[in-house]
Amino acid sequence: MQNEQLATIAVLGGTGKEGGGLALRWAHKGHRIIIGSRTAERAMEAAAQMDEVLGCNRVTGAPNAEAAAQGEIVVLAVPYSAQQSTVQEVATALTGKILIDVTVPLMPPKVSRVQLPNGGSAVEAVQKMLGEGVRVVSAFQNISAHHLTKLDEDVECDVLVCADDPAAADQVVALAQEIGLRAWNAGPLCNSVVAEGLTSVLIALNRKYKVPGSGIRITGV
Repeated sequence: MQNEQLATIAVLGGTGKEGGGLALRWAHKGHRIIIGSRTAERAMEAAAQMDEVLGCNRVTGAPNAEAAAQGEIVVLAVPYSAQQSTVQEVATALTGKILIDVTVPLMPPKVSRVQLPNGGSAVEAVQKMLGEGVRVVSAFQNISAHHLTKLDEDVECDVLVCADDPAAADQVVALAQEIGLRAWNAGPLCNSVVAEGLTSVLIALNRKYKVPGSGIRITGV
C-alpha cells in the first residue's frame, strides 16, 4: 500500500497496548487514525500522547461508535470479554467496510491455555453476527505489543491473515507489510482458530523462556 492510498483507520480499543501499537505504526506511515474507546476522554488522551510521540497531528480520539462511523477501515482490538458487545454497539457503522478483528479468546487467569469458544474461532463468530455486508478479516493476534511501539524496528513475527474475502485479506496483508511485518494470506476465516490458539502458546513460551514477545515465522514460501 503506497502513500497515495492512505486510509482513515479507526482502532477500537486503541487505548490498549496492542491496538495502540498498531495505531501508532499506521499513523507513523501517514494514515489518519481515530482511536476509539468506551469514553471520549480516554480516546482523546491516547490520541494526544501518540501525536506527541509522532510530532504531528494525525491521530484523533472518539467514542467507539463515532470512531467506527468515521473509519474507512475499522480495527477491533478489545479484550475477548468485550468483543461481541463492542461489535453490536458499532454494527450499523460497519456496513460495506473491512473489519480487522485482532481478538484472542483469552480467559484469565489461564491465558497460556488454549480456550477457543465452543471449539471454534472467536473472529468467525463475528462474521456470522454481522453478515455478508461486512468483510471481517482476522489478523495480528500473534504480534507482541512489546515490539510495536519501537517504530524504528521491524517485528520478527509473521502475521496470519484469514478472511472469506480474498481481496480484503490482501488489503490487510498490505497494511501489515507497510508497518514492517511479514504477512501471509492464510486462507478462509475459519482458519483463524490457528492464530487465535497460537497466542496462548506464545504466552506459555514467553513465561517458560522469560522473553517479552516470542513470535512465529512461516518458512519455505
